[in-house]
Amino acid sequence: MMGVGAVKHDITAMVLAGFAGLVAGACSMAIGEFVSVYTQYDIGGVVPMLAALFIRNHKVRMGVVAVAVSLALLVFGIFGAILGRTPVTRSCLRVLIGGWMAMAITFGFTKLLGSVSL
Repeated sequence: MMGVGAVKHDITAMVLAGFAGLVAGACSMAIGEFVSVYTQYDIGGVVPMLAALFIRNHKVRMGVVAVAVSLALLVFGIFGAILGRTPVTRSCLRVLIGGWMAMAITFGFTKLLGSVSL
């Protein structure tokens, strides 16, 4: 969603990209999990889509998506630390910074390429 938001200002393209990412991520994870445990639950991709769905202003929508995803990453970092019995701060920072890097790379790369095919 960050990549599409870098080049398109309308909400339809951004939500469509979020939905496509949600489906693609769920399919990818499902295949991997099917091989190992035959079950898959994926709720994380919904966070940015729900955050963007109700906001019309492009700049505000981009900010809200970034904040919502950041909060979700922190929650995932906390749960990962608890489940893995590792330091919570270190786990949260690792997940948060990794997520920020992924968003920045996606946004920047898509902005660099432009909106030719969008």
